Amino acid sequence: MQARMSNLTTILPDALQALQALRKFAEQGAVPSQTIGLAQLRASQINGCSVCVDQHSRYLKEAGETDEHLFAVAAWRETPYFTDAERAALALTEAVTRLADRADPVPDSIWDEVARHYDEQGLATLILMIATANLFNRLHVTTRQVAGRQSW
Repeated sequence: MQARMSNLTTILPDALQALQALRKFAEQGAVPSQTIGLAQLRASQINGCSVCVDQHSRYLKEAGETDEHLFAVAAWRETPYFTDAERAALALTEAVTRLADRADPVPDSIWDEVARHYDEQGLATLILMIATANLFNRLHVTTRQVAGRQSW
């Protein structure tokens, strides 16, 4: 495998710095970092971003995430390994990542369930981190970045 070009974040380091500032900000929020990581992993799976799937899986593992969680993220609805709050975050992640797939991209049923588990600060954090994951996915998939070769 070969990338189409250098990683955009190495070409535009100020952009990476800004995106990492978003990540650091979100880590101070009302959502557990493990939940954010699971959401970012799920968005990356949906978007087919090998770099981000690899990266988020490694980060989650280093943070103590269980193999059951990591192996089951793509099938979270059919496994007993996730809390109700994690399930709500994963449902929101799928809806936000697949905005064009349905007439009502984020139905009230998904919103109401995630809002039961997170206050507005938590919701804002989740939405911001899901959007950030989707942004990185689009950068890496478009330029065909290769998993395991990231220097950031």
